[in-house]
Amino acid sequence: MALPAERWAPAGFLVTIPETLPCGPVSDLSPRPRVPADTATPEPETTTLHLRASHLDEMIAHCLGAYPEEGCGLLTGDPGTNTVRRVDPTRNAAASAQVYTVDPRDYLRIDRAAAAEGLEVIGVFHSHTHTDPYPSPTDIAQAPDPSWHYVLVSLRHEVASVRSYLIVSGLPVEESVEVH
Repeated sequence: MALPAERWAPAGFLVTIPETLPCGPVSDLSPRPRVPADTATPEPETTTLHLRASHLDEMIAHCLGAYPEEGCGLLTGDPGTNTVRRVDPTRNAAASAQVYTVDPRDYLRIDRAAAAEGLEVIGVFHSHTHTDPYPSPTDIAQAPDPSWHYVLVSLRHEVASVRSYLIVSGLPVEESVEVH
């Protein structure tokens, strides 16, 4: 499936799109081997995050639009099935290329809208402008909810790459991403 570059690239930003999803072939979305963890800390159960290809488009487009700063946003959906129903881009209150802070007003607005629809905020996404899509020590330290999905969009290479993690007790565990 080819996705048109004009859906992702803001004016003046060169993006080469392969004949696959923006984060590579769907087979590339399977979890990578886990990073060895302290044996005293139990690993969380591996889950699968379910989303549509259009959700990937929205996350990548927002992150490219925020470049050179980190882009961020919230994932609204059904926590029981780990299914994203809506991607909600937000402002990065930190206005930084190295860290992100979801604007509190955006969070409140999105959380209230989700509740009114019988949904919940089930995760957050943000970009890494110059590193791979793996949680940084800051990402891990600031992870507010162990049930959330932490989706990272790396803009390090010509083609964006996307990975998702659970972060429980300071331990990031990559989860599968199933694209519908």
